[in-house]
Amino acid sequence: MLKLLIVDDEQIERDGLQVILQKAFPQLEIYQARNGKIAVQVAAEVKPDLVMMDIQMPGMNGLEAIQQITSTNPFIKFVMITAFDMFNYARQAIKLGVKDYLLKPSRISEIEETVGKILMEITEEQRSLKVLESTLPLVETDVVTQLLFDHVHDVHLDMLVDMLDISSTHEPFVMSILLPQSGENLYSLIKEKVRKSASGWVGALYGRQLPIIVFRKPDCSFRSQAISLAKDILSLKKVSSNDEWFVGIGNVCDSLDQVRQSYQESLIATMDSSLPVKYRFYHDVPVLGGTENKLQSKQREKQFLDEIRLGKWDEVLKKIMDLIQRCENEGTDLLQTQQRVLELLWVAARVMSEMGVETETPFFSYQSQDYRQLRSESDHLLKQMRTSYGEHYEQLEADTIHQIKQYIVKHSHEDISLETLGRKVGLSPIYISKMFKEKLGINYIDFLTECRIEKAKKLMADPEKSLKEITFEVGYHEPNYFSKVFKKMVALSPTEYRRTVLGKKG
Repeated sequence: MLKLLIVDDEQIERDGLQVILQKAFPQLEIYQARNGKIAVQVAAEVKPDLVMMDIQMPGMNGLEAIQQITSTNPFIKFVMITAFDMFNYARQAIKLGVKDYLLKPSRISEIEETVGKILMEITEEQRSLKVLESTLPLVETDVVTQLLFDHVHDVHLDMLVDMLDISSTHEPFVMSILLPQSGENLYSLIKEKVRKSASGWVGALYGRQLPIIVFRKPDCSFRSQAISLAKDILSLKKVSSNDEWFVGIGNVCDSLDQVRQSYQESLIATMDSSLPVKYRFYHDVPVLGGTENKLQSKQREKQFLDEIRLGKWDEVLKKIMDLIQRCENEGTDLLQTQQRVLELLWVAARVMSEMGVETETPFFSYQSQDYRQLRSESDHLLKQMRTSYGEHYEQLEADTIHQIKQYIVKHSHEDISLETLGRKVGLSPIYISKMFKEKLGINYIDFLTECRIEKAKKLMADPEKSLKEITFEVGYHEPNYFSKVFKKMVALSPTEYRRTVLGKKG
């Protein structure tokens, strides 16, 4: 039920308006206030959708009251009521976002028409908001996927982040949750835990791995916040009756632009999931060998993950062999070296799983007796992984990208996510994102936006269609969002572009 607040210092005016509006809109819940100060209090209590505000009142005038109300609730709409047709008041009211104004006295039909138009606009916005809320889980997983595995266009990232109900900060970090086998049923439980903490965005589940972008809270330290959330998530172990859980925690970054680095750190932190404490910070991962600088070692590990994703297998092999050689030169225990190599291969297998490449979990078939055997067995395991990677690419149908493009063009007016595309062609969302960018040189969100904007341009040639109708028809739920995207893409606002098109047509 919509709520309306009538503010006027004359009771006869308030009562008269209420009778007219209650008759025209019987479902409307109507409140009254006799001055600006009381209006601010009532608005804070009942949160009306629309306020009809008299301008000239003793004490706090209507413009001052509007300013105070919008400072705490910017979504309330206002109709200005005045006995004087004064330009200066109207100009100030427009600056404050007043939707319309009525002159005293007004005809009943004029009052009904003005209020009815705004109530219809409010109803449409609320309906759009409900649709938007239903798509937020997809928005959240898409934002995480794009940030960690691809590039998301600045205009889209800013707007997508604004849509989410968790405020981002300048200090994000990533936690990678390693779930037990067949842990898909735990996804919603973890998401609920993170949502209750009001501190992070949950990505999509790929195999056993679930990434979470967490934002550091100013009132507690990074470590205490991360440990608290990790323990909260690990408390779900009793639901699965399985001890295969592990949480890797990357370092804090300065911005979302650097969050992929924290993600790679969180992956490295999960390398040894056999530890008794089932979470580990990247900062606490020991460096193997005493002569290498810790920073150099960890930079090498992150580069190793990127090389897996890019399929640079010769470089991957060289990294593994260099590690083995360093350990041999430094007299590191052979069993410890073998374990370290195996951990790296496990991480490599996890990265491949993210990309949709199925490969068996690597294991050494026996304990190496010397470093020569370790090199030989490591080379053998890497060749198996390389073969799986190559076969996967070969099996992809040549027209997969064409299928995806055609689907996006045809369904651009719908809410299309990476998971939607993944189900359509039977591929991992991360892999689709990577393949789309590599093959076409454009992010899938940018391609979807181009399709929508091109469709909007064609629809604008029809003078019978309003910009609001076009907004919904091309797949956007919020006209302001559509306007910002359109101007970013076309360098003209929708109104300016339409004026140009219709002018040329004329």
